[in-house]
Amino acid sequence: MVEASDGGRQVCFVDMPFGKKTDQGTGVEIDFDDVYERAIKPAIEDAGLEPVRGDQESTGGVIHTAMFARLLLSEFVIADLTTANPNVFYELGVRHSAKPYTTIPIFGTVSGLPFDVSLVRAIPYRLVAGVLSDEAAAKLRSDLVTRIKNALQGPVTEDSPLFQLFEEFPGIEMSHEVTDVFRDRVAYSERFRRQLHQARAEGIDTLRAVQGELGDLATVERGVLVDLYLSYRGAEAWTDMIDLAGTMPASVRDTVVVQQQLAFALNRRKNPGDVDEAIDILQRLQRNHGDSAETLGLLGRIYKDRFTEAREAGNDLEAEGWLEMAIDAYTRGFEAEPADFYPGINAINLLIQKGTDEAVADADRFAPLVAFAAVRRGGADSNDYWTLATVLELAIINRDDRLVARALPKVLTTADEPWMLETTANNLRMVLDVRAGNEDTGTLEKVLAALSRS
Repeated sequence: MVEASDGGRQVCFVDMPFGKKTDQGTGVEIDFDDVYERAIKPAIEDAGLEPVRGDQESTGGVIHTAMFARLLLSEFVIADLTTANPNVFYELGVRHSAKPYTTIPIFGTVSGLPFDVSLVRAIPYRLVAGVLSDEAAAKLRSDLVTRIKNALQGPVTEDSPLFQLFEEFPGIEMSHEVTDVFRDRVAYSERFRRQLHQARAEGIDTLRAVQGELGDLATVERGVLVDLYLSYRGAEAWTDMIDLAGTMPASVRDTVVVQQQLAFALNRRKNPGDVDEAIDILQRLQRNHGDSAETLGLLGRIYKDRFTEAREAGNDLEAEGWLEMAIDAYTRGFEAEPADFYPGINAINLLIQKGTDEAVADADRFAPLVAFAAVRRGGADSNDYWTLATVLELAIINRDDRLVARALPKVLTTADEPWMLETTANNLRMVLDVRAGNEDTGTLEKVLAALSRS
């Protein structure tokens, strides 16, 4: 069993002076180690996070690489602004340039905050002659726990002036793998992924048991939650996936990738109201974050499903409407990111379904662009399922039996999940519907049989 305490908890980095320091404005000496040990550290632990404090104060020159890594990668940062320590203020600026939220300034009441940070939602703590009383320590501890838990539960509130001022401010995204500061977390993630792989092979109940071992999910590291989330997707455990999204901390739940996959799961589960909710999620992502291949590809998939359902029910006019919406979504997705062939191959497939001269001309126009995008990812020599599936679908569309024979075996062996093969088979069945009775479909039928057997 992999314990979350081995590296799977969210980190709260404490940015503060060390030892005893004198406030230059008042001459009062403050024991910052005492403040940390009696209030800050226990508050972080009470909230279920892992406290990390730098082992020395930065002095002059360039801040240590480790310090930058902690400021950029830690889920939470507490910055003690007491005595207006220049290093702490510099590091607070670095943090505010990287993360829009979960930065918590605090200050002891020996003097006021400088004007430039006086509007930041800082937590004061009472010092009397530089000493933190038991009562003041308990209050600071309680205030910090409340602030952290509010941030974990959401909604997400921006606390960086830069992100508040500039609507499209990009921030800084880094992987933990780029620095050895979080090597324990990287090692934990690798062990956890292996555990998830084994759990998926044993069944959904084992995956649920792994989730139970994590404890309070609000404090679990983001990458661990996403790995578990995608493992439920791989097991086609749509309800578990949807429920997990609802228990994630707001900072994780509201990310684009989690919301996209939530829409995916809702569309697959199809309980009453699920598909409409999935559409609402994807349209909101589109409004807030613009067009993307993934968002519009998922939206196109929902419209394509509705087209298929309406056609099977004999509602031809409704089917025509959903078909147009699906084509539009897939086309816009491919145009937004031409390197992503997924929406492009689906647009081609549906344009063939539409069958008008204009639609066929559009399909012919897209085909070489989609083929080029797939070739850039390795084409038939790739080991990526979706690249190979795209090559296979293009080969079927172009009636290239030699390429079909080359791509099909690798498609069958690289599919990690059954739903992948099902998705490809559904696309090819649409091609079969168009060609049946008009030409020899022997190769296509053999491919569908092979996909269904696997």
